[in-house]
Formats: sequence, structure tokens, C-alpha cells
Amino acid sequence: MNPLAGPLDNIVVVLDEPQKLVNIAGVVRAMNNMGLTRLRLVRPGEFDATRISGIAHRSEPLVEATERFDTLEEAVADATFVLGASARARTAHRNYGWAREWGPKVVARAAEGGTVALLFGREDRGLSNQGLDLCNGIAIIPTDEEYSSLNLAQAFLILAYEIFIARQDDSTPLPSGRRATPPAPQGELEQMYRALQGGLDRIEFFKSRPPENVMRTLRTLLARAEPDRQEAGLVQAVGFEIGHYLDRLEEK
Repeated sequence: MNPLAGPLDNIVVVLDEPQKLVNIAGVVRAMNNMGLTRLRLVRPGEFDATRISGIAHRSEPLVEATERFDTLEEAVADATFVLGASARARTAHRNYGWAREWGPKVVARAAEGGTVALLFGREDRGLSNQGLDLCNGIAIIPTDEEYSSLNLAQAFLILAYEIFIARQDDSTPLPSGRRATPPAPQGELEQMYRALQGGLDRIEFFKSRPPENVMRTLRTLLARAEPDRQEAGLVQAVGFEIGHYLDRLEEK
């Protein structure tokens, strides 16, 4: 089960007259990435479920459930909130906001139980004035002025990402490595420092530097890194190995 389901299930993605199948597939793939499962197409220029699934792997359930409409009005008729997307503001008479600002608002609307539609226009000209008139808000996705055009799938992914992030909470754990270990306790840190100091002393690192000053700096540096037990053990092994290496040289 998707732990981020719930409000996301009430969000539908509406593409108005998408022209290229590859762009539909790009949106489908991004929908899978961001936990969105409901797609509606208005008069697509081309549509082939098999080809789309071939581009966006493991998307068959989403593609098979895709709804198709003859008019944009029908596609958003059940939506209690329609958010369009644009690269720039066109007139002063729209409810504009940055994509990042809309993320939490979309989640809040979807959590109320109504259908929220994310509306995107065709690739070559974006949303029509008719489409803009159907929107309750417009998400602006800023780009460099000299190259402002965004691919349809790129624009969708940016907005979907902001919604996905807004859906998470502070308790959502970040991914950890397969070998992640707990933080090193102070006793193991002290063993690490002693081994490191012993190794540095063997190579006469302190001959022109006060050991206490050097070790204080190293303590500050390593404490800032917050080493786990595995990392502390590695640093400790470095200190020991310096001494072992010198011992082997002396035995030759």
C-alpha cells in the first residue's frame, strides 16, 4: 500500500489535446513516480496503450484506467478545484502563484474529499484562454527568460513533485543505506580519537604542532560529521593501520 495515498487519490491529471504520444508517456511515468494514478485526456493527437506502457514501464494499470473526453468542460466537470500550469503570467486577471506555493493548497483541497484537477495544455501553445477560464488557480513554473519553454512532462513533474513533497510530513524517514549503523557512542569515539592520535604520533605529525591543538581541531571536524559506529570504526582502523604499517617496515 502506498503510504502517501489518500489525498493523492483525489487528484486527477488532465491533458488538454496532447499531441505526441511520447509526451503522454512522459507524464504517465512521472505520475507513477509521484504517486498519482488518475489520468484524463481530452482529444489526444495519438493514443496507444501498448506503446505508452512500453515507454513508461509498469504503468499498465494507470494507462488502462485512463479516461478520454471530447471536451475540456466534461473532463473537469466533477472537479471542485482546477489548477492550471503555465510558464509565465499572461494577464493580470488570474489567480497566479508559484508551483511551490500551490503544493500544500492542492493537498489540502484534495484532503477535503473533492476532486482536484491538474490541467495542462497542448505542447505547442499551452493552455487556451478557454482552459484558463476553467481554472481556479494558475501555477507558474519559473524558467530562464532566454529559454522558457518546458516539455509537457517536465512541467508536470515539477508541479507533481511539489504536491508530493507537501503530502509528506516530518515523520517520513529519509532513505538510509543498507549498511547504516547507529550513531557511535562516546566511548567508541574516544577509542577512535586515541587510535588516530597514536597513528599521527608514529609518523611524527606533531613534531611542529601541539598535539592537543591538532586533536581539538580533529575532534571538532569529526564531531560535526556525526559518525555512526561503522564510520568511527573505520577512522579508528586508519589510526591503527598507520602504526601496523610502520611496524612491518621496521621488521624488514
